[in-house]
Amino acid sequence: MLIQLNGEPFELPDGETVAGLLTCLDLTGRRVAVELDLDIVPRSQHAETVLKEGSKVEVVHAIGGG
Repeated sequence: MLIQLNGEPFELPDGETVAGLLTCLDLTGRRVAVELDLDIVPRSQHAETVLKEGSKVEVVHAIGGG
């Protein structure tokens, strides 16, 4: 299936979850925020949130500083 990832087309297997996407991107365990179709997906729901054809996903890396 084809989704929009940070504004770019991205191919994933059908039925992939947010957690699976993060694994594909090598971001498992990192501090990221995920927005799916304009809604934030809590980390506790990454494994159960299934992506669909045409989903719009934004992944933002948390960067510390001060």
